[in-house]
Amino acid sequence: METELLLPVINDCNRPFWDSCREGVLKIQRCTDSNRLIHPPRYTSPWSTAAELDWVAVSGRGHIWSVVEPHPPLTPQFTSLAPYNVVIVALEEDPRIRLIGNIVANNNAAINTVAFEDISIGDAVEVVFQ
Repeated sequence: METELLLPVINDCNRPFWDSCREGVLKIQRCTDSNRLIHPPRYTSPWSTAAELDWVAVSGRGHIWSVVEPHPPLTPQFTSLAPYNVVIVALEEDPRIRLIGNIVANNNAAINTVAFEDISIGDAVEVVFQ
């Protein structure tokens, strides 16, 4: 069994997102014609095929839109961490943009450091990077 957590598949389209995360900054893709945020990243804007796409730093703040506690773990890499929480967070700048993650006790904590029963839909959260 593998013991390392799964890593994202990085390509030309999503590389700026992952590079900014590595730098401790949450950046989201934006359509320059409509000024709307786009996530997950795309090669073209869903609102204007002629638009340029750029990347903008966002606050990293949002509210929990959904929360689950997987049982059993879906992949072997997470078995030793179970039980753990998985949240969908609606981004403050645009609640239609939703990111998947985990609630942790602090920046260096494992994904199982906050009890599921202590998390509620609507809770305010802020991104941390590991």
